[in-house]
Amino acid sequence: MRATSETLENNRIKLIVEIDDAEMDEALDAAAKTLAKQVSVKGFRKGKVPKNVLVAHIGGLEVLRSEAIRESMPDFYARAVADTLIDPIGQPDINVTGGETEGPLTFEAEVEVRPDVLISGQRTLRVTIPSPNVLDSEVEAQIDRFRETDAILKDVERPIVTGDLVTMDVHVQQIATDVEPLEMSDFMYTVGSGSIAEGVDELILGLKAGEELKLNSSMGGGVVATYTLQLKQVKERELPELTDEWVEENTDWTTVDEMRDKIVAQMRRMKVVEAQMSQRDAMLIALGELVSEDLVPETLVDAETNERLHDLGHRLSEQQLNLESFLQVTNQTPDQLLATLREDAVRGVRIDLAMRALVKAEGLEPSQEEIDEELETTAESMGVDAEVLRKNLHDTGRVTTFNAEVAKMKASRWLNENVTFIDPNGIEIDKGLLREDQSEELDA
Repeated sequence: MRATSETLENNRIKLIVEIDDAEMDEALDAAAKTLAKQVSVKGFRKGKVPKNVLVAHIGGLEVLRSEAIRESMPDFYARAVADTLIDPIGQPDINVTGGETEGPLTFEAEVEVRPDVLISGQRTLRVTIPSPNVLDSEVEAQIDRFRETDAILKDVERPIVTGDLVTMDVHVQQIATDVEPLEMSDFMYTVGSGSIAEGVDELILGLKAGEELKLNSSMGGGVVATYTLQLKQVKERELPELTDEWVEENTDWTTVDEMRDKIVAQMRRMKVVEAQMSQRDAMLIALGELVSEDLVPETLVDAETNERLHDLGHRLSEQQLNLESFLQVTNQTPDQLLATLREDAVRGVRIDLAMRALVKAEGLEPSQEEIDEELETTAESMGVDAEVLRKNLHDTGRVTTFNAEVAKMKASRWLNENVTFIDPNGIEIDKGLLREDQSEELDA
């Protein structure tokens, strides 16, 4: 096979391919074997028909050649893709230009390829992740949760503040519906929990027992209701004094200092793990945003959306669910689900294009030694010989895809070393914390 490529407009490539006589002979033999198993010739068992008899039976050598070209064209195209190292993202338009009846087979294939994009700003990326640092206020809040289990409720006459327990009568009337009003008497509500309706926690602050709160708020699904809350009683939680005696009696620790130290250690481990787990996704999303959405090919988005929809269907099938049930449980329409999947697909394609652009911008193309090493690792994990995998990648036209994945692994490592991680307040995070192994501590 001889294959060359020619660059066209709009991210399209033309392959010019010639298949020599020896390769065509192999294709003819393969087609003959396939046909021999399908056709019935009197006096011969299926699969045992001699080639010359088969050719005569199906109408001549031209018919066999036509079938051989049809059967082998996907393989010819895949090998041409591998030989020219192009990166197609769509289905090719193939046109046979010669050799349909005899001689070397020639064809051209036009196909859309992945665009090369340029990025800038990768060296100054600031990526926001959860802070691995434990604040004193967080420690005190955790200690208070322990104290709340032994708290005493005390009536108060002052204005309501967050954390108070309010006893109320609740009346909910849906607007523009025939649904009967919902009535709840002596409902106990913790201010700040957000369990009644949006807006309640903000408006109830400063009110007192004996007053009324009335507001309109969404119930979801496009339904709006009027909430009327008659505030009857306000209680606050009076926490026990934090002493060594109380700690020893009510917790697994013996002193206040030990309790605080252990809580700090536990929270620190959990926050470091949370930060570590969010690193990769956060930095990839940040990198992907360096690629304009206008540069994302619809072909890639459509393919990624379909793949995500297929994966969702597979996961639901494993749980013995169907898509209709999933839509009902999640309160979505098919169009809303498709829009969500498509939005995720666009983000995924932008990340992929940005990673490939990062490889070129920072000179991270893998060496042949690095590719071979990853190929051997992959083959071992699959339980196949490395040379078998190498041939399979070539014959299926996935050499470029595999090489790109190796390059993106290098890009991911570069990104992790070179971006600046900050917490939600914009404070830079010490990368030393993000490299700490917390597995043993968490298992302890």
